[in-house]
Amino acid sequence: MVAGEAKPGQFVMVRTSGTLEPFLNRPISIHRIDEAKGIIELVYQVVGKGTKLLSRISPGQHLQIIGPLGNGFSWQTGFKRVALVGGGCGIAPLLALAEKLLENEREVYVLLGAQTKEKLLAAEEFSQLGCRVRISTDDGSQGKKGFVTQLLEELVNSISLDQVYACGPLPMVKGLIKIAEEKGIPCQVSLEERMACGVGACLGCACPVRNPDGTVGYKRVCHDGPVFDAKELLLDNK
Repeated sequence: MVAGEAKPGQFVMVRTSGTLEPFLNRPISIHRIDEAKGIIELVYQVVGKGTKLLSRISPGQHLQIIGPLGNGFSWQTGFKRVALVGGGCGIAPLLALAEKLLENEREVYVLLGAQTKEKLLAAEEFSQLGCRVRISTDDGSQGKKGFVTQLLEELVNSISLDQVYACGPLPMVKGLIKIAEEKGIPCQVSLEERMACGVGACLGCACPVRNPDGTVGYKRVCHDGPVFDAKELLLDNK
């Protein structure tokens, strides 16, 4: 059962039809986990043939799902105050994380960014959980006008954080990693990447990392991630 094994930050590979069109499964982050009911929730944006087919699925229809896959988020017992930073569809995997952190009595700040109010995900759900939510949009249609990295910068200048978790577009991720490094805050990042197999066999989602000896190596986002310690990532090489 996927829900019984899934952890925040993991994903599933979804096939929407019994044919080879489209040929590849689609990787989708797990948005919410209800282990008691045996249910997982997925949130996705329609951007191509695979997700368009998925949007046409009716209740009761069957999907082929492989998962849970990858490595999810983690936390230490001494960490009390954390920030979750999400941009666009990268917000999706953070809701399951927020639920788990709150169960473990963490103080959770959630910083959400989107291009417009209409493209903002899950703000009400985070608030209902009891998270302290701050919002930014590129056009100022909701929350602060600007980028979500500005919200993080304001937050770390006003309170101390034990951990930052993030998922979103690469420019956003690069910016928040820089802020976390300057403040000496541990940071975990879930990378968004195209995937073909989802299990590490095809090597199509390899990303550059810093090895313990200082040399450059590669890890597979689907198998070794999608969640990484920000210190090992070499995103300037992407």
